Amino acid sequence: MAELKREFYETLKAWKASKSKECLLVKGARQIGKTFIIEKFGRENYESMVTLNFITHPECIGIFDGSLDAQNIYAGISAVMPQARFIAGKTLLFLDEIQECPNARTAMKFLAEDDRYDVIASGSLLGIKYKKGRKRRQPKSIPVGFERQMVMYSLSFREFLWAKGYEDAFISHLEGYFQRREVVPEVVNGKLHALLREYAVVGGMPEVVSGYVDFPHYGDVQRTQEKLLMACVDDIHKYAEAPDIPKIEQCYRAIPRILAKENRKFKYAEVDTMGSARKYLASVEWLKAARLVSMAECVETPLTGLPAYVREGWFKLYMSDVGMLCAQYGMSTKLQILDGSLGGSLKGGIYENLVAGILERNGFPLYYHSKDGGRLEMEFLIESEHGVIPVEVKAKTGQTLSLDKLLARPDVPFGYKFTGGNVGVSGKKVTLPHYMAMFLHPI
Repeated sequence: MAELKREFYETLKAWKASKSKECLLVKGARQIGKTFIIEKFGRENYESMVTLNFITHPECIGIFDGSLDAQNIYAGISAVMPQARFIAGKTLLFLDEIQECPNARTAMKFLAEDDRYDVIASGSLLGIKYKKGRKRRQPKSIPVGFERQMVMYSLSFREFLWAKGYEDAFISHLEGYFQRREVVPEVVNGKLHALLREYAVVGGMPEVVSGYVDFPHYGDVQRTQEKLLMACVDDIHKYAEAPDIPKIEQCYRAIPRILAKENRKFKYAEVDTMGSARKYLASVEWLKAARLVSMAECVETPLTGLPAYVREGWFKLYMSDVGMLCAQYGMSTKLQILDGSLGGSLKGGIYENLVAGILERNGFPLYYHSKDGGRLEMEFLIESEHGVIPVEVKAKTGQTLSLDKLLARPDVPFGYKFTGGNVGVSGKKVTLPHYMAMFLHPI
């Protein structure tokens, strides 16, 4: 299958160059390529790499049962893996699926202090509430000050373009139109909109993208996505406590239905007519911790310091990968997305999820604005050096009453309106094609 270029590779290189007595913990959902990119990084940047995968080799868990002194740990690894080579300053120790061995997480403090070898750990389902009776537990202590945490996601739209053969030079040229607020030639603009619709359908799960690049067949894409969706549900059944399983699964399956509505605020009554925060909030938090979903919190006052103005209990949930969302709507919906014929509130929900994923991958916390009982609503708010910037997402084009009201405020410097059209500027309103969301970056 096609080897995919990932932005996270450069993130790993930057960590190696800047770290000082610290380990790296890479978090993220399952099946997004954490193991692949870390192993590639290890092979290409170290003389030797030692990998402990606590799922495929559970016997490695015993290495961390006794003393967590670095010397004892390295001696234990050498005993279990006599082929392991440790070269001071030139070896990467990779602790994969570290959620299976909480003592290894605690040991990272002592491995960082030792500092003879670089240490990277990765894991999924970190921080969730596990089923009673399972051997895994939370770490006795978190190596605060000795562990840098980073989150990895499924492929971004930029990475999808790379997989399709587009070079950085072309993407940089495209970014120039964004910087200059200049209309994009229609042949280029139309092609990028088509590529973004393709990305919405395929998504960014590596197994899906690599298979699609090798053999572009949407039926195969759908089957692979359905397999991955089943694996997500299997994880819920495998790891969640028995009484919570149906509630977590209900919340997970409700998301595509809620995103298809005009009002996309997550409502427990959409999960269950008798639903309430008391009954389902823990399930939502489980899905968020497992990184199966992304949460956008409601902000009532669009001022700098957005977390200070969050409205407790008001939020939206998005699927962590837009392709996995579209897979749940089926092939007929996907075909309408691809040819641009899909309409209604469903299209709006898909594009909102799409832009949410782009913003999150670029490092933005997700916030939306709602006021006056929902009469004033803005899909996203982002902070920049200029202040708080409203971001409106339109599936096609149309009126922007909420954005216009926000732009009338003197403390709102400008706003973005993402549409299916081209670049345009009208006063403080900057209209951009959806794909240009990839050029927004935090302060």
